[in-house]
Amino acid sequence: MKAVFIPFYKAFYDEVIEVLDKQGIRGFTFWEEVQGRGHVDGEPHYGTHAWPTLNSALVTFIEDDKVEPLLEAIRQLDATAPQQGIRAFVLPVEKMM
Repeated sequence: MKAVFIPFYKAFYDEVIEVLDKQGIRGFTFWEEVQGRGHVDGEPHYGTHAWPTLNSALVTFIEDDKVEPLLEAIRQLDATAPQQGIRAFVLPVEKMM
């Protein structure tokens, strides 16, 4: 089991949910407004006058065999607007109840 944390430009919400649906991933937790900037490039998303856009984020807990197909779908979505940004971080899940 893995946790996949996906921060993304807020306008990508519908596309991200579509990716999850196509991958057969039902469960997730969603944060509507988060702030941040990428570690390499891309525009900051601070919700300020100078940088007015915001990010959203979600986390999903999925079986190991679903991770790579999800990451590939996220890569493809990111390629449609690389300056806006979407990332996925995979973390091991040690216990679940």
